[in-house]
Amino acid sequence: MKKTTKTNGFIILTVAAVMLVMLTLCFLACRYTMKAETHVRYVGIMDVASEKIAKTISGMEMNAMNVFDEVEKHLESPDAVIAALHSKTSLNPDVNGYFAAFEPNYFPEKGRWFEPYVHKAENSNQFVMSQVGSARHDYTKSDWYVRAMERSMSFWSDPYYYYDGTSISGHYCTFVEPLYDAEGKLVCVCGADMTFEWLSKELKQIDYASKQDDLLNRYLLNKDLDFFTVVLNDDGTCLTHPEGKGVSMKDEHVISDLQQRKSGKVKMIVGGKSATVYYGPIRNIEWAVAVIVPDQNVQQPVIMAGVTLLTVVVLGLIVIWMLLKRKSYAEES
Repeated sequence: MKKTTKTNGFIILTVAAVMLVMLTLCFLACRYTMKAETHVRYVGIMDVASEKIAKTISGMEMNAMNVFDEVEKHLESPDAVIAALHSKTSLNPDVNGYFAAFEPNYFPEKGRWFEPYVHKAENSNQFVMSQVGSARHDYTKSDWYVRAMERSMSFWSDPYYYYDGTSISGHYCTFVEPLYDAEGKLVCVCGADMTFEWLSKELKQIDYASKQDDLLNRYLLNKDLDFFTVVLNDDGTCLTHPEGKGVSMKDEHVISDLQQRKSGKVKMIVGGKSATVYYGPIRNIEWAVAVIVPDQNVQQPVIMAGVTLLTVVVLGLIVIWMLLKRKSYAEES
């Protein structure tokens, strides 16, 4: 009896050791595979977000260029310029307004500053015209105006805050193009303004679509994902993000990557929790998109796989023990 018990114990220990080694190897293989799959998944989400934003921005640029072309064709009078600014406003709902900031005294009857701004009315998609150039708002000193004179080509301005005490006030980013006369002299600087409201909505839609994707959640390993997407300026400043989830990039290596239009990932603390941040450039604009993935998102599938493997081993050992015990009873009988 003692010999049989001792033998059974040795068999169970041997099997347990073998299964433990197999469990460890399987777990390591699963963890490596899941880490690779996680990396590919979030890089894919980052690329999708980047491409969607780039397409929206490209649409804004095309619409803006159409408006600017109309302005260039109608420089004969202030009224013609205003009509040109109005001409194609309905083509892109994401643009908040269009302006033409003229060189001082270009139209003598309008005085030193003439900057007609055709923009959406408050709480409406209807466009109205405001004359915003003045001594208080000397646009010739604005960064976008100075850069336009220096660069002589279209570009996106850095984000800025405009305030005049009206509904026009807000955070903007402007697509800018200088216009010249036949002699190559600067006539005006045109711009198309966008607020960050459309960008916030687009990020929410991208995150929602990714979280509801049937393929991502088919095996319930990624249930209740809480990753989110933000847009960064090339200095690491967070331009737009889900409410209460701002991210500030201070790592010099990351900022260098952003400025050099490189992709990458970094571990950092976000909202008091450890997370992996995947980041990459957005085409045609000096911004980057970043997907913030809490470690829990990465660890959850690995933990579930580990628990599953461990459960299989324990059940296997119980079955073997029961079979050996039954064999022992049979021999004793």
